[in-house]
Amino acid sequence: MVLSGGMDSVTMLHEYASQIEVAVNFTYGSNHNLRELECARRHCAELGIELVEIDLSFIGSNFHSSLLEGPDAIPEGDYDFDNMKSTVVPFRNGIMLAAAAGLAESRGLTVVMIANHAGDHALYPDCRDSFVRAMSKAISEGTYDGVAISAPYTLLSKGQIALRGKRLGLDYSTTYSCYKGRENHCGVCGTCRERRQALAEAGIEDTTVYEESPALNNRTTQYY
Repeated sequence: MVLSGGMDSVTMLHEYASQIEVAVNFTYGSNHNLRELECARRHCAELGIELVEIDLSFIGSNFHSSLLEGPDAIPEGDYDFDNMKSTVVPFRNGIMLAAAAGLAESRGLTVVMIANHAGDHALYPDCRDSFVRAMSKAISEGTYDGVAISAPYTLLSKGQIALRGKRLGLDYSTTYSCYKGRENHCGVCGTCRERRQALAEAGIEDTTVYEESPALNNRTTQYY
């Protein structure tokens, strides 16, 4: 399973723990990589799941995205297309899934899991259902064992994923979301706002430490 250490992938790690042989975390130079990695390590240790850490630093050195250019480059405001487009890391999930597929086949495993969700569809091309299906076919064709992608959260909202975590008793304060990557969540970037909204929708008390605490936007945007 591809595990960042954010809300969605940590929820999937716990929900499917009995089926997961190994998790893989990719470091690629994003502002929040190390914060997320701490969370990934913590949850894998808690569940007794092996965590493989793979360096993809060539992404940070060669690709263009505000996610790779320091906290001040991250836009503040709502999690919508116009505001967050600069955070797209070109073909990031495609690269990660390809590496994960190679790892899976090397381990004799036939499924790679990823925690993309419906809220990302409009913004990130490599989170959409059409991409996942196409990538799964390509990976299956390119591996002897027919490795496939499993993406069970593709049509779920982040709030619905958080509700699953609530049922599992998951403590979301042990996950990280902020794109600025500071010690505490900034509270004002799009991912912090999306995190707050998802926890509120799931009826979960938000114990995240925010540097700023903007009022929640009551408007829910549908991306699918």
